[in-house]
Amino acid sequence: MVEWAYILEQVINFNVMKKLALTILLSSFLLGFNSCKKNLNDNLFNASKLEEYKLDDYGGTVDFKLNSDYDIPDSSVHVFPIWSKTENETDSTKIWAVYIGNYKKVGTKELIANDSVIVYFHGNKDHMDFYWQRAKLLAHTGGKLNFGVLMIDYRGYGMSEGKSTEETMYADAIAAISWMKRKGVGAQKFVIYGFSLGCAPATYTTLYLPPTYKPLCIALEAPFASVATLVNDGAALNLDPIFFSSFKCDNNARIKKIQQPFYWIHGTKDKFIPIETNGEVLFKNYTGTISQAQRVEGADHSDVPQTVGFAKYNQLLHSFIGGK
Repeated sequence: MVEWAYILEQVINFNVMKKLALTILLSSFLLGFNSCKKNLNDNLFNASKLEEYKLDDYGGTVDFKLNSDYDIPDSSVHVFPIWSKTENETDSTKIWAVYIGNYKKVGTKELIANDSVIVYFHGNKDHMDFYWQRAKLLAHTGGKLNFGVLMIDYRGYGMSEGKSTEETMYADAIAAISWMKRKGVGAQKFVIYGFSLGCAPATYTTLYLPPTYKPLCIALEAPFASVATLVNDGAALNLDPIFFSSFKCDNNARIKKIQQPFYWIHGTKDKFIPIETNGEVLFKNYTGTISQAQRVEGADHSDVPQTVGFAKYNQLLHSFIGGK
């Protein structure tokens, strides 16, 4: 005689175990995605802290070092704090900036003396000491100190307080431009330049600054199209990026709406942000009337200036800016 009670007990036990196993599997699955999300978030903001800025005396590894021809006089190097706040914050956060250029006294105010300024938004790693050589190089566009250069450390980078998110990065960028405006730099008197991650605040500010205070042009070096593109490039799978990151950083959507002249420079051998799926897409989707593409043959992500040559790098950018 079949022992139905025994069989029913085994079925119940099996279902309980199956449910438990599925619960464990689902939990592991979600933890794995949360881990991926955290890892990508951390990679997007790969900050390093500093107790002080060393600039030329920084002893860490950098992408390149310029020779003495590119030295900037100490009197033209200014390191200072700026206060940043998002729309949702009640308290401001202190971030740090460096300005390369000269000031002039106008009454009781100290204003920027340079005719034009390049606002430089750096990449995802380290801090302003790491990018100091790049800022100095830009300060030689069209000649030494022909342009002022303003660079900031996003929250959590270098000496800047707080921790970066997509929202705070944009707030930090706006705070920098607001500081520059208070220092007397007028509309169409500044260029917004983004490198790598810095292309996100570059496109954001160019698009969302008020119509009465727009840049002369936007320049993007080794830009990514969006976080979705980075996910697809990295995973080689068409996965929804929400599983990996809360960030959108959709440069591709913004470039379609930007009308300022657009200068793009990208290495053809960029393994970090592939040119085919990122830079080429951005350039194709630009809808403005003035644009210029510089595809640097053989250059990887971080060596575009060295590969094209420092003097040529300056000359290419200046020829584009000067024609506006």
